[in-house]
Amino acid sequence: MRFLGIGDYHGLGDMYLRLASAGHEVRVHVHEPEAHGILQGLVTRIDDWRAELPWIRAAGRDGIVVFETAHHGDIADALRRDGYQVVGGSAWGDRLERDRAFGQAIMRDAGMPIAAVHDFRDFEQALAFLAEHPGRYVYKLSGGEGRATQNYVGELDDGFDVAAVLRLERDRWNAPAAPHFVLMEHVAGIEVGVGGYFDGERFLTPAVIDWEHKRLFSGDLGELTGEMGTVVSYRGAEAIFEQTLGRLAEPLREAGHVGYLNINTIVNERGIWPLEFTCRFGYPGFAICDALHLDGWDEILRRMTRGDHGSFATRDGFAVGVVLTVPPYPYEFGYEQLSKDAPIFFRPGITEAQRAQLHYGEVAQAGEQLVTRGFWGYVMVATGTGMDIAAAKTSAYATARQVVVPKLRYRVDIGDRLLGGELDQLRRWGYYPH
Repeated sequence: MRFLGIGDYHGLGDMYLRLASAGHEVRVHVHEPEAHGILQGLVTRIDDWRAELPWIRAAGRDGIVVFETAHHGDIADALRRDGYQVVGGSAWGDRLERDRAFGQAIMRDAGMPIAAVHDFRDFEQALAFLAEHPGRYVYKLSGGEGRATQNYVGELDDGFDVAAVLRLERDRWNAPAAPHFVLMEHVAGIEVGVGGYFDGERFLTPAVIDWEHKRLFSGDLGELTGEMGTVVSYRGAEAIFEQTLGRLAEPLREAGHVGYLNINTIVNERGIWPLEFTCRFGYPGFAICDALHLDGWDEILRRMTRGDHGSFATRDGFAVGVVLTVPPYPYEFGYEQLSKDAPIFFRPGITEAQRAQLHYGEVAQAGEQLVTRGFWGYVMVATGTGMDIAAAKTSAYATARQVVVPKLRYRVDIGDRLLGGELDQLRRWGYYPH
């Protein structure tokens, strides 16, 4: 088969590596110059993805275009109309993820209970709202331009901390466009995600359930990152899926959406409260899911583009993924001085199975040496699987310890909240099977 990957930062690099190692032809376009070094020497990178379309067309149904982002949906739609096999969303899906207020409206229209969401394009208006309606809120940027580190989960019941964050953002805002953000009512409970692969008509089975760990440090301390590690399973997602993503099959079908979707929620004794959509493959989620796949990415992508409404083979149990980083992650400033081209080594005792459970991110091949190469220090993801979370965690950290990189950092508590009682609580509420 032939695969043409299109993205900004080479986010699906590990998927491309695995497709190539399975014998497929893979070419990748990386838009942002700062990411051009990622997987250098490991993946075939091309400058003009449109020039590769005849190469994809010549493969017929065995030629697949994969978009990584949530801002190429209109192009994906146009290519599908021209007869190409395309995975990676739709214009409607892009809006679902990037316009948070719109996403919340779609959730509400689908019958999901939602927390109050207030949409703003002016910091002063938001500050006036907080003064009139004090409370605990979550500040989130819309539009996809902001980093996860800019979002803030309020801690104080009077909202004074959120107001202080808004003033800081107001005073240092230097983007040409006006800000666009929401203040969402804080909902207490257990954070749970559920995802599925949509083939243009319906979701493939099974769906996946996940528990993300977004803060930088163990113990859930520090700033929000994209994600520092996750627990996933392809078993037990049904109850939450049916009340969330499962309700969106009709609008997704009407939009011509083909790709992976995830909805993040807070679950408590009052129900399931959806927070936001991810309408693309998530990082590192796709790599951690891969640890549970018995079918390869080639088969999953094929099934999505052919609309055969089928299933794909997955392992029982759980996978745990741990993001291995170097400074200045989760920021970009100072990467070249701190970590670029640091050597990557593996301990002599690493097994082939453990090598297969390492999913490369910002790395490159420099001669005989694997090195860090990117722009913010997202080196790779170590995964492990097991019939229970404890076994999967033990496996993941055994793999992580085989990696040696100067200044390497990662969380050491992925899965502890679930082991400490959250999974049992979800079972008591009826949202996860016994």
